[in-house]
Amino acid sequence: MPFGDANAAGTVPSMGNVAKDSALVDRELPAHGALGVPGPGLSLGTVLELECLRGARVLAGHAGLDRLVSRLNVMEVPDILPWVKPQELLLTTGYPLRGVPHSLPVLVSELAARGLAGIAVKLGRYLSELPAAMLEEADRLGLPVIALPDDVGFDDIINQVLTEVLNRQAAMLARAEDAHRALVQIVLTGGGLDRLCEELAGILGGAVMVTTADGRVRASAGATDEDLAGALALDCFDPTGRFLVEGEPVGARTPGGDRARRAVVRIVAGALDHGRLVAFNASHELTPDDVHTLERAATVAALAITKAQAVSAVESKYQADFLRDALAGRAGTAERVTAHADSLGWDIGRRMVVVVAETDPHATPRGLSRDEVRSLQDRFATAWHQVVRVRDERAPVVGFSQEVVSVLGVPDDADTESISRTVREMVRVVSGDGGGGRRSFSTGISRPIDSADQLPQAYEQACKAVSVGRQMHGPSALTHFDGLGIFRLLSLVPDTAELRSFVAEALGELVTNDTPENADLRTTLSVLLDTNLNVAETARILHFHYNTLRYRIVKLERMLGPFTSDPNLRLTLSLALQVVQMRGI
Repeated sequence: MPFGDANAAGTVPSMGNVAKDSALVDRELPAHGALGVPGPGLSLGTVLELECLRGARVLAGHAGLDRLVSRLNVMEVPDILPWVKPQELLLTTGYPLRGVPHSLPVLVSELAARGLAGIAVKLGRYLSELPAAMLEEADRLGLPVIALPDDVGFDDIINQVLTEVLNRQAAMLARAEDAHRALVQIVLTGGGLDRLCEELAGILGGAVMVTTADGRVRASAGATDEDLAGALALDCFDPTGRFLVEGEPVGARTPGGDRARRAVVRIVAGALDHGRLVAFNASHELTPDDVHTLERAATVAALAITKAQAVSAVESKYQADFLRDALAGRAGTAERVTAHADSLGWDIGRRMVVVVAETDPHATPRGLSRDEVRSLQDRFATAWHQVVRVRDERAPVVGFSQEVVSVLGVPDDADTESISRTVREMVRVVSGDGGGGRRSFSTGISRPIDSADQLPQAYEQACKAVSVGRQMHGPSALTHFDGLGIFRLLSLVPDTAELRSFVAEALGELVTNDTPENADLRTTLSVLLDTNLNVAETARILHFHYNTLRYRIVKLERMLGPFTSDPNLRLTLSLALQVVQMRGI
């Protein structure tokens, strides 16, 4: 279960959404006697338990008794459709229905399409019973049709139902205001997201967490036992522990199933998406009121995040300036740099490597504002910071404009392969399932160093590994400096036109005339050179007959020269093929 340790949760009342707290009573009464209030209402099943409706019978549409009732309307004419509103309970004496029995199934269908909560009919005076076709249609659509008691008046029903709805909303708003005030007080008195999650878990029960916009868990509180994990069927996390925000709808959910036992709302401040507030509950489904609570809590979370970012921005700038100076060799002696890093909680007096993660060109969507781009980069840096902290809590991790630089401690006996494997796992976690800001990035690793005065050299190696690795393998490459081989030398040639000219002179029409046949011949040549002209091994690798390969060798020598007998020509052709592998040349 990807939650943090549970803490003692508070007992603060529930919350609502300030943005939706409009007037309690609708000031404009709907036409044709419709009365109601905006917002959540009572389920029709709850309404039927009121004293005024004791004795009412559900004739059809039992499946729809969970429909909400927030207003009532009285049907006096057959053409009621233009005045029907969602969540209405439609009351009628049956008088408008008596002359059009053949059209009642169609009427039921139209009323259900408009979100009606139900139809309540007084039988006896004008209609002794409702047509079977109408009841069958109501059953099919799950629209409740109710027979009212003979001795109840419409005014009693309207008064009692609206009173219950208003009382419920008034209580909800009062509890919401108390809870909102309590949560805001947490932030104002210095509490952070962890404390906020604790209080919210106490309000809603279950577990609560705050994630980044790409699903990295920033804070959590609440139940963590196996029963909760099993009950929630947590298919909303990827193997790295990232919450799959892209697959989780925001807001209220359709009732039924384990997915209704969690709810997600956005944490937004201005135009910036700061993440998600997520609630889980193993014992019951989360209601629209719970979502309302989360939406209001999200405004408080946005306040906490904005406040933390303001403080972090100052600290991060100071740390970034220091690390930038250390990587450029401008921070002073190794002893001074190591001591200052120690005061920041960093350890750079050990064996370490520099890791540079740089967003790939064209990975950032066009048309974003400066603040949106900065938010993406902050998200990228945060993802790296969280992943590195799990492995090495004293490693510097700093985000610059297009890259994140980490200085990781490594064991004394770590070799290139083991270091690359460790970083590759970190890259996998940062990327998650499209995490890390939803942008592809390439990663470079330096050789190990043992002193802070070697940081500039290691940083240069990591940057070179990023640049050349991307040329070799394309976007999302991960490259160790020791894995560059001959590409290190080729990358030192500043004139790409000169490299292209060298390739054209060496390989001739194999590259200047890029036909499928020539591409196939290039592959044959490459494998031949890789196997040191071992014809039998090359034929096996390429699945050619031995004589077919001999024919191709003759053809290649006519095009390129006697490379089978000229070692200098073989070297030239090998270099040219390496250049072909480099992208952007």
